[in-house]
Amino acid sequence: MKWFRLCVCLPCLLLMSPIVRAGPPPGDVVALAARIDQLIEAGYDANSVKPAPLADDAEFVRRIYLDLAGRIPHVSEVRAFLEDQAPYKRPALVEELLKGPHYVNHFTHVWRDLLLPQNNNQQVQFLAAEMENWLRPRLRDNVPYDRAVRELLTGSAGTNTFFRANESKPENIAAAASRLFLGIKLECAQCHNHPFASWSRNQFWQFAAFFSGIRPQQPQAGVFSTALDSPRKREIAIPNTEKVVQARFLDGKEPKWRDDSRTREVLADWLTSGENPFFAKAIANRLWGHLFGLGIIDPVDDLGEANPPSHPELLDELGRAVVQHRFDLRFLIRAITASRTYQRTSRIADPSQEDLHLFCRMPLKGLSPEQIFDSLAVATGYRGTPVAPGNFNRFDGIRSEFLTKFANSSDKRTEHHTSILQALALMNGKFVGDATSLERSETLAALLDAPFLDTRQRLDALYLAALARPMREREAQRLMPYINHGGPSGDERRAMADVFWALLNSSEFILNH
Repeated sequence: MKWFRLCVCLPCLLLMSPIVRAGPPPGDVVALAARIDQLIEAGYDANSVKPAPLADDAEFVRRIYLDLAGRIPHVSEVRAFLEDQAPYKRPALVEELLKGPHYVNHFTHVWRDLLLPQNNNQQVQFLAAEMENWLRPRLRDNVPYDRAVRELLTGSAGTNTFFRANESKPENIAAAASRLFLGIKLECAQCHNHPFASWSRNQFWQFAAFFSGIRPQQPQAGVFSTALDSPRKREIAIPNTEKVVQARFLDGKEPKWRDDSRTREVLADWLTSGENPFFAKAIANRLWGHLFGLGIIDPVDDLGEANPPSHPELLDELGRAVVQHRFDLRFLIRAITASRTYQRTSRIADPSQEDLHLFCRMPLKGLSPEQIFDSLAVATGYRGTPVAPGNFNRFDGIRSEFLTKFANSSDKRTEHHTSILQALALMNGKFVGDATSLERSETLAALLDAPFLDTRQRLDALYLAALARPMREREAQRLMPYINHGGPSGDERRAMADVFWALLNSSEFILNH
């Protein structure tokens, strides 16, 4: 069987070029991956679990593209990976993706959604592009995580998008910063002592005092203008009381102030320190949650006595690794994805594999709106017009309209549900309708007009385009007669379009497994 690929820019079939693969991953990556497996697999023994086998190459290549590039692979990329016989092709592919533009683009979207409040506020929507422009070069240049967070917290209040997205209110910024960078939902202690944790109202406002020098001006035309900044202010009044509290760290330690100390710089020193008991573990847990759909502490931003980690020793190990490698998040991604734990199949092969928190198989994960659209674009050969130079993969109004319909997807990716509106957009929407129409689909036209492809090869190409895997034999036994008889219409070409539509609407397409 000949090897072909569908191109995004021109959906046609082209011969594949060979790809040269690298050698084994670095020793520190291998060592941490082995430690991950050791600590996770200890839980299998303790709970009498039979772990799932490793995913095959087709399952792995689709998963890693969705996790790191935010889209399914092109047919050519699937074919190249499946044909590659190199022993270290999986870590080599991870390395290629980490150094490519799609990783930067995808994680720009991931971090934008984390850093900006998820609501329909026009101010926040306006700031999304500004936040992306700040994130993209830092991800491209692999700026250490601690340095990026420091910049975010100490930047000028007049230019810092993060502050303005939180209305430049100290209490909003403090709640967001503690949740994002420390994994602590401190806002529950804003009006009273935390009901389920040891955080007090006093501690909340002591932490908020670090941002007390930031005061918003009145909004103009619905958009908050430049905030006023008093960089050395260190106290704040607790609302509806006569009490004024001084800035203090969440670990109970008092800052060591100098006469020239800038308040948020002192906070950033403590927060991003390798000695901070929360910071490194919080980002390690958040990355783990991104790759597995749930964290070692889950939810990932709810660290506390009432929500202990499923594998505390592993979380400590990952936190130490982050510090030792100077907050290089790509290192942690390399190690996690090199582990057997990450590479296990999502298919349940034994009743003991039901508990997702044991990480004995890969959980099924819902896709973000961007992942769904960008994967549809890959599968169908859609060519959108960028809305602005330099905004990689930001398509025209079709993309914006699609993303709006999927904006309310569940935050808990392992419990993904599709709304009626979203299901209709996939089943009957214009975008998918055009992409699976004989009259308008360039993908179908390229396949059906290729004289050297038989029915089996055309079906295989559709499966590779939509699901990043070859068609299975039992699927071929069902679909070959369907195509040969032309389906309900008696038209083989329309029957092929029916199959493509069904693949794009399948659970296998809209889930990451």
